Amino acid sequence: GQESFMERRKTKTKQTTMSMQRKVLLMGRSGAGKTSMKSIIFASYIAKDTSSLSATIDVETSQVSFMGYLTLSLLDCGGQESFMESYLSNKKDLIFSNVSVLIYVFDVESRDIEEDLHMYEEVMAALETNSPEARVFCLIHKMDLLPEDKGEKLYRAKAKELRRIGLPMKVTCFKTSIWDETLYLAWSKIVYSLIPNVAALEDQLTQFCQICDADEVVLFERTTFLVISHAQAKPHEDVHRFEKISNIIKQFKLSCSKSSAQGFDSMEVRNSRFTAFIDLLTSNTYVMIIMSDPEIKSSAITINIKAGRKFFEEFFEQEY
Repeated sequence: GQESFMERRKTKTKQTTMSMQRKVLLMGRSGAGKTSMKSIIFASYIAKDTSSLSATIDVETSQVSFMGYLTLSLLDCGGQESFMESYLSNKKDLIFSNVSVLIYVFDVESRDIEEDLHMYEEVMAALETNSPEARVFCLIHKMDLLPEDKGEKLYRAKAKELRRIGLPMKVTCFKTSIWDETLYLAWSKIVYSLIPNVAALEDQLTQFCQICDADEVVLFERTTFLVISHAQAKPHEDVHRFEKISNIIKQFKLSCSKSSAQGFDSMEVRNSRFTAFIDLLTSNTYVMIIMSDPEIKSSAITINIKAGRKFFEEFFEQEY
């Protein structure tokens, strides 16, 4: 598999470093859960530790490196009314210009729905004026507080209304909770939308999947464990498997780093139905390879990962 995989390398044009900066706004009323989700995804908090986080004052900007080549300039905007008013008046140009993504968080149990929607409508108007090409994601958050049937009904109605208010801009909605994998689904989709030329990456993963004789290959970002891309040769009935794995492995990785100075490197899980390998692929990614063929030895997968490592490092350098 090594030689054939290395031969399939394609030369890609380099993109400028400037194009790898992405401005991301995180907005919503105070107490909606913005800082908690940011801390879980990017700062390795676990859900139960987020209760100690204090309210964000004004705008908290952080530069988050993602995949090594993409820098997210993440503006966590405090949601108190006075701050929201200043964003929409004297700070409008500063906040809403050159935005790649707006993430707007709604507390599903908010007592002031009318004011929530009014503020959202004003934010969308400011965004449309200053960054009409921005992508918009609305996270209807703290869904764990509602019974599933009631929550689903409320979510559908809310999402419909948010999409209507957002017109002519396209709004993508997710239901989220810090207590399960829904947070990883939403943020994986958000980050996926920011990765340039992702089709080229998916082509390479499809080839890698075929060469490994794998059922599926999944690529994760190293620090956040968000899913970047995947390729599958066999269908799978669980459409939420990626974010479940992100959640499980991130928790396991955090446990490893607490109990050992060495931390998490790689793992192999094997049962009667499949074998799963998780290993570093590049300096900024992990790969998971799923095999159902019991004839394929672990050593063969290790060789393919080693061959793939050099290829993907060069691919990322050339592509990005």
